[in-house]
Amino acid sequence: MGRRNNTNVPDFILMGLTDSEEVRLVLFHLFLLIYLVTVLGNAGMILIIRLDLQLHTPMYFFLSHLSFIDVSYSSVITPKTLENLIASTKHISFVGCLAQMYFFVFLAGTEFILLSAMAYDRYVAICKPLQYPVIMSPSLCYSLLIASYLIGVSESLLNVLFINNLHFCDSNVVQHFFCDTSPILALSCTDTHDVETMIFIVAGSTLVASVITISASYASILSTILKIKSTSGKRKAFSTCASHLLGVTVFYGTLIFTYLKPQSSYSLGKDQVASVFYTIVTPMLNPLIYSLRNKEVKRAVIRLLQKRESTS
Repeated sequence: MGRRNNTNVPDFILMGLTDSEEVRLVLFHLFLLIYLVTVLGNAGMILIIRLDLQLHTPMYFFLSHLSFIDVSYSSVITPKTLENLIASTKHISFVGCLAQMYFFVFLAGTEFILLSAMAYDRYVAICKPLQYPVIMSPSLCYSLLIASYLIGVSESLLNVLFINNLHFCDSNVVQHFFCDTSPILALSCTDTHDVETMIFIVAGSTLVASVITISASYASILSTILKIKSTSGKRKAFSTCASHLLGVTVFYGTLIFTYLKPQSSYSLGKDQVASVFYTIVTPMLNPLIYSLRNKEVKRAVIRLLQKRESTS
């Protein structure tokens, strides 16, 4: 990432979301509020899971790492976006741009696999409840977690290596508010077809594997729920995976809207709105989704508060 001999561009200029000073000021305060809620929400979720022994289960083990990824994911994008909203210059160094891209792809790739692991966990819990403690053993949970991080690291490293081998010799103006792959590729003065193909294959493989795993898991879950005769049993079974399903829908929906569509339907404005949603808004929504819709988390918060009152 430190190599600079492939480019005459010392830095990039992030054009951001708008040229209007009034709108930028409004967005600054809005994004700052969202970022604070994101940090506090995800940090709170991690703390609750760590402190409450009843939440030391595979589901919440994965959820605590999802919260860690979300707060890291947001921290890669949001602080620089906030700076650019109020700064007169919107420069980011070549190395800084590659670093932002690296961590963005790394965390996004890791979240893909982690959401798949959480879907598998829900599948075992609902479809094979008696075997759940044996199948979802600590060793399997750690193996799935390590695999998530390794796949994320590998994907992001390849992505940055491909970008770093390109030549940038003309424009340095990035038509986006962060260093995403597509806007950076558009600035290269060399043929990017092979690079785009390789990046598509690498990223597509991760996405397809994740989608297949999640789809297969929920197909089995749905089949099992439909076989349950009692309405209360169906409701209870569905409630155990409703939060995860909602989180997956929000995360994948905006990413698919942004990246998996015909080039003829490209719209900078719409893509930026979608990008804001999955880079800044979604990390804030996950702790809200998993806490407000989860009775166990609510009970854990009550237990911690009662324990604090009893010791004070």
